[in-house]
Amino acid sequence: MRNLILAMLLMPSLAWGADPILPNSTMTPGEVIPGVSLDKVCTVGYTKTVRNVPQSKKDHVYELYGITKVPHQFEVDHLISLELGGSNSMRNLWPQAYFTETWNARVKDVLEHHLNRMVCDGKISLEEAQKAIATDWIAAYCNYDNKLPASCATYMEKVK
Repeated sequence: MRNLILAMLLMPSLAWGADPILPNSTMTPGEVIPGVSLDKVCTVGYTKTVRNVPQSKKDHVYELYGITKVPHQFEVDHLISLELGGSNSMRNLWPQAYFTETWNARVKDVLEHHLNRMVCDGKISLEEAQKAIATDWIAAYCNYDNKLPASCATYMEKVK
């Protein structure tokens, strides 16, 4: 019943936008693959070799977050992305919405790719990128790939 109510509450969000659904730092603090190296994360095709999140694990993530999966509204995302050495463990997975304005899965994907390029170009360390995205991915977006200045200003004011 609780999940049905939550799903009904989320439906208006599709029309009106919504605040971002953020990872719960207790359930999803972020976790990296032990011993992951810069060479690995900078190798084209690396993520295909490590991506392994079975549907049963994804279903468990939705359950832990109290979300009834509605097709095309969420994805189970890696807080620390695979392209930054993130793991497939439950400590690194959370349900991220596609429908929230402005901070959604598509925007986080842009950040993940940008941070990977910065790491591989030697502009920041892998550890710095991992910590930034795990601590607050929206703040990381605003600090490293700010193509949404008005939205960043609003968000950063809220978290002060």
